Amino acid sequence: MSNMANRHPHGAGMALGNNDPRIVAWEITRRCPLACRHCRAGAQDHEYSGELTTDECIKVLNSLASFTRPMIIWTGGEPMYRADIVELVKAATERGIRSVMAPCGTLVEKDALRALKEAGVMACSFSIDGATSESHDAFRGVPGAFENINRAMRIANEIGMSFQINSAVSKLNKNELPAIRELAIKAGARMLDLFFLVPVGRGKEVRDMALLPAETEDVLRWAFKMDAEEPISVRETCAPQAVRLWHQGGQSGNKPSGCMGGKGFVFISHTGILQPCGFLDVPSGDLRAVNFDFKKAYLASKVFNDLKQSDKFGGGCGGCGFRDDCRGCRARAYAATGDYMAAETSCEIARAGS
Repeated sequence: MSNMANRHPHGAGMALGNNDPRIVAWEITRRCPLACRHCRAGAQDHEYSGELTTDECIKVLNSLASFTRPMIIWTGGEPMYRADIVELVKAATERGIRSVMAPCGTLVEKDALRALKEAGVMACSFSIDGATSESHDAFRGVPGAFENINRAMRIANEIGMSFQINSAVSKLNKNELPAIRELAIKAGARMLDLFFLVPVGRGKEVRDMALLPAETEDVLRWAFKMDAEEPISVRETCAPQAVRLWHQGGQSGNKPSGCMGGKGFVFISHTGILQPCGFLDVPSGDLRAVNFDFKKAYLASKVFNDLKQSDKFGGGCGGCGFRDDCRGCRARAYAATGDYMAAETSCEIARAGS
């Protein structure tokens, strides 16, 4: 959902550094009714111990409001499993913090989604990973997932809730992407965001389904072409080499953002642990340990401070002229080598220089 959040300008009057958090993805619960093949968290449909309480979440919101007032992406798991989710969104809104949400669709009902909209949720993302119920349900691991997400999109249209479609890109569905785009257009989405598979969590089991570097570049070039056409934009996430391709191809339209992990983006886990992103499972601060002082945890984090130094990236990433904007996928580097500063593994240039 990060690219959707990138489209919204940050609050006026906020004095921010280049690396200060502008977007926070908050795994407000890990519980989820789906069993997606690529799930970074291996989420299951049961309650998880140690999740932040309502009072603790309010403390986090207070701290965020006093620091940068970033946009929050309420995610999970299934954020709508939280009985207090409307209360939390409303509390964020009251503190000048904007909200978007990434529900999985199963719990979306008209009254529930309208309540979230009234509390302050400005837009949602819905995931479609196959152009048919057969391919989508097989990837999401639950029969009826395709029907549920389509129902959720119809409800969003009925109440006037803006939404985008996210699609996890792999060898399983790369040939379905044109059909998924058409589905997104017909459904009324304002954007298709392509999330390139990062083999972590349950995603390790389908690492062979990740696109090869050349395949990734082919899909990105298609995405650039589609982004230039009406009626919806097509963006990319977890494919930072798009920055290089965009410049080399002289593309028009919106420049890709590259990897935002540690550069304006922070992930909060269901237990209050900070990470550079959901895929980079490296503890980078513990909110409970600092009495929910987000700024203190963030500024003291070795990981976040390391990631600010792109000149110290390893291998081909360190010597790349696009490193400051692209930055390489730090999660793929860590998954492959155990070093989040190492070279990206899905980029031909980075691999060749390592």
